Amino acid sequence: MIRLVLAFCAATLVFSPPMSSPTFAQAADEIVWVQIEAQPSLAAATDRARAYASLLEDVNGFALGGGWYGIAVGPYRRADAEEVLRSYVRDGLVPRDSFIQLSIRFRQQFWPIGANVLNNGVIEPPASVATTPAEDPAEAAPQDEPLAEAPAPEPEPADETVQEARQSERLLDGQERRDLQIALQWAGFYDAAIDGAFGRGTRNSMAAWQEANGFEVTGVLTTLQRAALLKQYNAVLDGLGLQTVRDDKAGIEIVMPTAEVALSEYEPPFAQYNSIGDIGARVLLISQEGDQDTLFGLYDIMQTLEIVPLNGPRERSSTSFELIGENGSIISQTQVSLENGQIKGFTLIWPAGDEERRRRVIAEMSKSLRRLPGVLDPAEGAGEEQAVDLVAGLQVRQPRIARSGFFVDADGAVATTSEAVQGCGRLTIDGDTEADVIAVDSASGVALLRPREALAPLAVAEFGVQAPRLQSEVSVAGFSYEGVLSAATLTFGTLSDVRGLQGEESVKRLSLGAQAGDAGGPVFDASGNVMGMLLPRATGARELPEDVSFAVDAAVIAELASGAGLTLEASDRSGTIAPRDLRLAAQGMTVLVSCWD
Repeated sequence: MIRLVLAFCAATLVFSPPMSSPTFAQAADEIVWVQIEAQPSLAAATDRARAYASLLEDVNGFALGGGWYGIAVGPYRRADAEEVLRSYVRDGLVPRDSFIQLSIRFRQQFWPIGANVLNNGVIEPPASVATTPAEDPAEAAPQDEPLAEAPAPEPEPADETVQEARQSERLLDGQERRDLQIALQWAGFYDAAIDGAFGRGTRNSMAAWQEANGFEVTGVLTTLQRAALLKQYNAVLDGLGLQTVRDDKAGIEIVMPTAEVALSEYEPPFAQYNSIGDIGARVLLISQEGDQDTLFGLYDIMQTLEIVPLNGPRERSSTSFELIGENGSIISQTQVSLENGQIKGFTLIWPAGDEERRRRVIAEMSKSLRRLPGVLDPAEGAGEEQAVDLVAGLQVRQPRIARSGFFVDADGAVATTSEAVQGCGRLTIDGDTEADVIAVDSASGVALLRPREALAPLAVAEFGVQAPRLQSEVSVAGFSYEGVLSAATLTFGTLSDVRGLQGEESVKRLSLGAQAGDAGGPVFDASGNVMGMLLPRATGARELPEDVSFAVDAAVIAELASGAGLTLEASDRSGTIAPRDLRLAAQGMTVLVSCWD
């Protein structure tokens, strides 16, 4: 039967064979390497190679095949390589399972970038590693004393016979059997159900794995082979410090990557475990009393947080929910459930582009979560930092730009500034109603939106048919502070000119101190008719006085609306509208338009 240690060498894994293995009985001047690590992704291997290069000389990285990438130092003569290996292991610079590797095991070089040293011949070991030529034992020992016998090498671990392997296999519990199937599936040898039943499919996959890794093909894994398979499977988790964490305040016990996160603070309903490592991971434990309404409310609130990006699946049942959100920077996954009046769960925030490790960490966290007595005390933490854009100390997602708009028909179509709809991944009306652009005229600065679900506006713009008088009173309704206030505010001024500064007839000049968030809001004449839409302040070399604003004429909006199949309401109302009526009409028709990345 082929020994386990020999198979490790043949498979080019990160496991180290004994130096006395027959596989390594080669010439002393043979060109070899010290392989110190292997990673299942190019990105992870490059990061580790870069880290080793800051500590060691002669660091190189090579593809190993099968999706694995190895990091090695060298190339050296065998005697030098063995001394380098002993020295680095003794000093704790490399893992204890580092081993001597042959050049034929390496494929294309990926580190250092652009290098190709496989055929360059040996180099001298680092000066910090003391190497000495082998001495003649007869010369080294005193002539009047007998030579001491060299210690006998430790015997290699004996593997099991097929019958012994079947006996040890019977001692596995259901989860251990499923774990082996999962590892075989991950390795690409098994594609059936994860059921813990070792039928023909599982046996065939075991045999295929044995063959690929240089073991005797029996279809029954020995104890050592099972350990080797699981070590392959778990290699991706090395360095994360996966350990069980018990948080009695939150009433949760769960496995966490303790090398990457540590408890930072309590802000009910969250226990925040923030990043302490290099990859930027975070964990939230979620714990509070509540019922189904509380659960559903938490589901909605979580989706407003920056840590839950907009893109990704969402699933909610009567007693649980799961949220996955991803963008170019992070992937966030939240799992929460309601049991016996207690809502508990967790959120894992992980950097994008490291999906293999993230999935494995999520799996470990999901299966390990245990509910302990009690929930997080609502008074725990007593957050010192309070702000309208924070929820329990976590940043609420903010739009890239927020401007005003107003309803122009009874079905909820909205007019706004074209500035508010440029390059948006998502557009919303009043924060939660998604909308689509149905028409845009960048030249005039007007855009029209249609909500994706039916809306019932409290008020709809009525466009005046009579030209307003110069120096008459005007007002604009808008979200001056870009959504900080929940309702539109009115800003008053006067009509300075019925044309723009360059004589543009489609623009009116106002004497009115507007804010950036007011752009896109309706401009009213003294009778409460909409005479146009406020435009954003121009940016450029000329800076206009603070009280100079411009409005696009109602006729421009009407022309764009007609082309989009919308019909606007006209009004010939005259006289002066009461302030209360103007305020009610303005707040009923004015909406917050938000552009999200």
